[in-house]
Amino acid sequence: MTSFLTSRFGGLALRNVMTNRNGINSFGLRCFSTNSVNGLRNIGISAHIDSGKTTLTERILFYTGRIKEIHEVRGKDGVGAKMDSMDLEREKGITIQSAATYCKWGENHINIIDTPGHVDFTIEVERALRVLDGAVLVMCGVSGVQSQTITVDRQMRRYNVPRVVFINKLDRTGANPWNVIEQLRKKLNLNAVALQVPIGKESNLEGIIDLVSEKAMTFGEKGSAPIIEDVPSNFIELVKEKKIELVETIANDDDELGEWMIENDFPNNMPDEKTLTAAIRRTTIARKVVPVMMGSAFKNTGVQPLLDGVIKYLPSPNEKKIIALDTSVKDKETEVELDSDPKKPFVGLAFKLEEGRFGQLTYMRVYQGTLKRGDMIKNVNLGKTIKVPRLVRMHASEMEEVSEVGPGEICAMFGVDCYSGNTFTHQNCSYTMTSMHVPEPVMSLSIQPKSKDGQANFSKALSKFQKEDPTFRVKSDQESGQIIISGMGELHLEIYIERMKREYGVETIVGKPLVAYRETIQQRGDYNFTHRKQSGGQGQYAKMIGFAEQSENGLENEFVNDVIGTAIPPNFIEAIKKGFKDCIDKGPLIGHPVVGVKFVVTDGATHSVDSSELAFRIATAGAFKESFEDGDPTILEPIMKVEISLPQEFQGTVISGVNRRKGAIVNTTTQGESLTFECEVPLNNMFGYSTELRSMTQGKGEFSMEYLKHTNVSRELFNTLLEEYKKKRQEENK
Repeated sequence: MTSFLTSRFGGLALRNVMTNRNGINSFGLRCFSTNSVNGLRNIGISAHIDSGKTTLTERILFYTGRIKEIHEVRGKDGVGAKMDSMDLEREKGITIQSAATYCKWGENHINIIDTPGHVDFTIEVERALRVLDGAVLVMCGVSGVQSQTITVDRQMRRYNVPRVVFINKLDRTGANPWNVIEQLRKKLNLNAVALQVPIGKESNLEGIIDLVSEKAMTFGEKGSAPIIEDVPSNFIELVKEKKIELVETIANDDDELGEWMIENDFPNNMPDEKTLTAAIRRTTIARKVVPVMMGSAFKNTGVQPLLDGVIKYLPSPNEKKIIALDTSVKDKETEVELDSDPKKPFVGLAFKLEEGRFGQLTYMRVYQGTLKRGDMIKNVNLGKTIKVPRLVRMHASEMEEVSEVGPGEICAMFGVDCYSGNTFTHQNCSYTMTSMHVPEPVMSLSIQPKSKDGQANFSKALSKFQKEDPTFRVKSDQESGQIIISGMGELHLEIYIERMKREYGVETIVGKPLVAYRETIQQRGDYNFTHRKQSGGQGQYAKMIGFAEQSENGLENEFVNDVIGTAIPPNFIEAIKKGFKDCIDKGPLIGHPVVGVKFVVTDGATHSVDSSELAFRIATAGAFKESFEDGDPTILEPIMKVEISLPQEFQGTVISGVNRRKGAIVNTTTQGESLTFECEVPLNNMFGYSTELRSMTQGKGEFSMEYLKHTNVSRELFNTLLEEYKKKRQEENK
């Protein structure tokens, strides 16, 4: 018997799920490693915010029999979509945390991770794609390629994830799938090709025509089994044209289909369904072609054919090459290809952590071997050996306890102390998986509990949130004593402050948002600095000569030792290097980190008694300050790439709003009655914009933003920041 544990953050409820002798429970699902790896798919559903990812996942769960009723995102029934299990997600109508589930389609099993679309929660997409074998990129049929679509595409390329595209919302006014496919080709440089043609458009959308089988599919009430018919006569020409385009696109990248075309008088003869499906699968897995399917999840159209497409065209775990690094020989890492074999030594990656009332929940992707309850496994990164306590499989906020998990599966472990990105292996194995990319935070806030009673829970919450989310950072300002939290944007930090209140009962006082300014120089600055201190007994002496200039490696800092001979001994050079690192952590202008500086030491002098590492470390601070002041210092501010979508009627007021915030509009696209502006705006000027945009557009406008670059601040802002920092220092010194 297998028990269900309910609620990620709430109380514990028990339900029973009977399991028969074949290991199949009452949902018709195998819960462990007896599945054939060939019939398994691990997919992520990713897209720009509000493209319909969670709605699509809800339909997939319904049609696979995983849930009995469909509930909408922001639904009027107050239930909300299954995958949005946090109260905050249901209230705001957005996905905040990626949620995992699994379902069965035919004889195949699919593990699904539904990811957030908002750029503030991009780490959730990053870590999901790190462990998945394939993905569904959901596009809005009206808006097409948007800012977060570009980010998700970049992440999919980073982890070599094959994908299919689902063009959603074809029932909406202005929807045009052919425009979206053209944008995929031009803006994302994808070799996208349609596998389907819609029957009707906008409010008259009736179904789709599958180009591979040349059959029309219409969908009844609540997407019951599709009605399959011959292609309507008025679509025959369009279907022929699009099928020729499909076959030619695939044949350009697939030699087998190319040979078939030459030998079989194409286009008078068309490849059969089996031949064409195999060719599409080969090119999709090789990431040479991106198949495009279409429909409307909200109107229950095209979801079942998409599930068929996931099985037909996306890879199983043993079809994707997985590389680990063998660290058994010290200082010599060698690449090893992992095998989806249940009998080989276990290798898995902890890709996501969650903190609930019952301890840490660690999400694990098993790459090789079998993970069993009670096994002794090794955390390669921390060098610790642990006993596997409890294994569960996730269904959004619910957990199903299992005894073992095989290769290719995604599961979770309770009560294991580790960090996101740690590799776990069999005790006798020392493989490590490469870590995932973690973007740098762009915004900070000062925060403190309202009352002293909340201090313990406040510290506990910050500690747990940091473990859960690598983009959420906490530091203590040494001068002011304030706690500073940093994250990916206003919404990101707002969500954590709200979670602190709901989950830990801590009311907080939040300070003004702090922007991640940086300090740098614009020209070469020389220094010739001597540090002397004599106070009886051994004194301090260190002399340094050199210069600082702009680094050739963008915003990276460099230290260069150009001292000839032993004017400064090697042990003091190491002290200078440490002193330079101290200096760049807190710049001389406004106390923000220094970037893009190359610090060069060319000469110096020492005293046989008074010179020490401490003396040279202090001298470095003086030398750095001298060269920094001589190098025409400036302050850099983060510039955000902002994408604003709005109805055309509000164009004038929105443009004036962007200009008022000192933004520059770099591109404008029109889709029917909708407008999209691409702008570059300083982050410092973007606070409170969501409220302003809503009021300017009667709630019809929306925007997203992501970090683009750092550039010089205006002279006016430069002087203001210097004055504010000076006042702050004076108050602290009182």
